[in-house]
Amino acid sequence: MLLIYISKITPRNRYAVKAVFRNILEFSDFQITSDVDRFEEHVGPRLSYGKKPLGSEVFVFATGLLEKKGIDEQSFDISEYEDTITLFAHKAKSALPFDVFSAVFFMLSRYEEYLPHRRDHYDRFIAKESFAFEKGFLQTAVVDRWAIFLKQAILKENPGTKFPEKEFKYIPTIDIDNTFAYKEKGLIRTVGSYLKNLAKFDFKHLKQQTLVLLRREKDPFDTYNYQLNIQKRYNLNPIYFILLADYGLNDKNLSHENRTFQSLIKSIADYAQVGIHPSFGSNSDASKLHTEILRLENIVKRDITRSRQHFLKLSLPETYRNLLEEDILEDYTMGFAGEVGFRAGTCSPFPFYDLDEEVECKLTVYPFQVMESTFKYYQKKGVTDSIEAIKSIIDEVKAVNGTFVSLWHNESLSNLEEWKGWRNVYEEMVAYAHK
Repeated sequence: MLLIYISKITPRNRYAVKAVFRNILEFSDFQITSDVDRFEEHVGPRLSYGKKPLGSEVFVFATGLLEKKGIDEQSFDISEYEDTITLFAHKAKSALPFDVFSAVFFMLSRYEEYLPHRRDHYDRFIAKESFAFEKGFLQTAVVDRWAIFLKQAILKENPGTKFPEKEFKYIPTIDIDNTFAYKEKGLIRTVGSYLKNLAKFDFKHLKQQTLVLLRREKDPFDTYNYQLNIQKRYNLNPIYFILLADYGLNDKNLSHENRTFQSLIKSIADYAQVGIHPSFGSNSDASKLHTEILRLENIVKRDITRSRQHFLKLSLPETYRNLLEEDILEDYTMGFAGEVGFRAGTCSPFPFYDLDEEVECKLTVYPFQVMESTFKYYQKKGVTDSIEAIKSIIDEVKAVNGTFVSLWHNESLSNLEEWKGWRNVYEEMVAYAHK
């Protein structure tokens, strides 16, 4: 057993230590103590975290962030170690030239998102405001790499320590914001769509819409059998996040009372995990979140414990507090709309830390790394460039044996003109992750 000594155990340093060992390294054979006698008598690997070592143990110098309370502007030194950028660098004699636990806490707690910052027109924290984007390490899983550096330092002094062999994982996720392009929209929305296409002289889509409504052609957003075939071919375990909101400006899926929609959801739930896709409107009215979760639970006849925010609308700590109130255990929103990479610096699931309350919560955050809309709408990339960018991210996740989470939508797998070629992107991504 690895015994870790900290003179004053706080919620912050306890969280950081657990995050490094349990969540990232998947190592559970450790204990934390503030008892000097117990630490000095311990036979086995030892690590201390503080201002100075107690003896010959592995020592990590503490810069002070984890002993504090409250949220303040942070000033810390940045350096590089083993070709990886590091935060909270120092010159003290230590196993590592940076405070690994403070660095991990800063990234995982999303400390910077509690500080004043600019937000986009959807009131979201944007990638270009992030420290990772500013310093050029958004595409590097720095937190996982820092944890590995600490593991190597421990093994150097204690070669007999048995760390588990962590394995790369892949979780494909699909958001269903718009179930069908033309079907089941109701009279008013259908007529409105016809008039809109007529006004634009868009006869191609008028023809397609007519053929779909006459049941002579398949709705282009109905890509669910295709997704199932990919799932079976690669033995995937996808998660579908389903929007079940009342109709609104930014929430335009089918009615939860639509029988065809309900039947589709039940079918998906037979071969995949399903979660709620909390509406844009639920961010300003938590009662809507409760209603939407109940709707999905009533359809699939099971508890719903997973979520991803529609429009990736994430405000800390309010969004996660609302999810906790509804007994959501896993959230998959942690990522950026405008950039691919590692918003929290990691590709390992980790527990949410409420920085205002200074408490670790029973909500596991699953960061995603790539979304097709990022490439197409924000970065204006084509198919070939997008494939290469995705492979680069997968390589980084595999390098640290993390969890690769992709975000796709059913409509981007359609054959509509704007998404021509994107099935190939999806298939190449899945195949590359799978191998």
